Amino acid sequence: MLINEKIKDKIVLALDVEDIEEAKSLVDELFPYVGTFKVGLQLYTKYGSEIIDYISAKNSNFFLDVKLHDIPNTVEKASENVVLKGANFFNVHATGGLKMMQAAYAGAKKAAEKLNKKQPVILAVTMLTSISQEVMNDEFEINEDVSNFAIRLAKLAKKAGLTGVVASSLEAKRIKEACGSDFKVLCPGIRPEWSSKDDQKRLATPKFAIEQGADYLVIGRAVTKAQDCLEAMRKIYDEIGETECLQR
Repeated sequence: MLINEKIKDKIVLALDVEDIEEAKSLVDELFPYVGTFKVGLQLYTKYGSEIIDYISAKNSNFFLDVKLHDIPNTVEKASENVVLKGANFFNVHATGGLKMMQAAYAGAKKAAEKLNKKQPVILAVTMLTSISQEVMNDEFEINEDVSNFAIRLAKLAKKAGLTGVVASSLEAKRIKEACGSDFKVLCPGIRPEWSSKDDQKRLATPKFAIEQGADYLVIGRAVTKAQDCLEAMRKIYDEIGETECLQR
């Protein structure tokens, strides 16, 4: 399979697996085609830095997806530690508020200066893609459209100086319009038509997400649980490539 660097940069592969040997195998097989590997709570809480050290040894980017959400001082220190571990991406919850997000930026900046390296991409999680309109209204008792709420949080993240947001592709276009084309949008809940939908509610195909302005696509079980991971990745490359051609 030919490697298209423009497509590769968009792909964030979620290593949401139970076993570290399985995670390492996925890294070994797919690192030439993946821009960034996402290490979430499932893997990180079980194996700690072992998997991120393994990814770093491949000279690949890693996204430490721990969704920081605490008082500003704690988040600032935690953000500094995340960057000192070498993370190229990390995230915080936008619902932590402006001061917390500003503290995350400050901690990351301090660590990047210590290491004399480029500051990482810092993303604010707007609304989890597992949160439906019904959950928003009935469980949270927030009488607001979930997309409008996500865009409000995106504006707050931009004000805090963050790189961008984690948001559903259903909001990506409006976020770009509200926050500018340089404000990055990472979209989870990406499922090709041929894959299962699992527990996600607000989903999109890679083609739709790119058309809506997504800068990064989180691809998970569609590839990691496929019988042939490389074939699944090839199909995703083809779909994104067709979209890129249409946008030229």
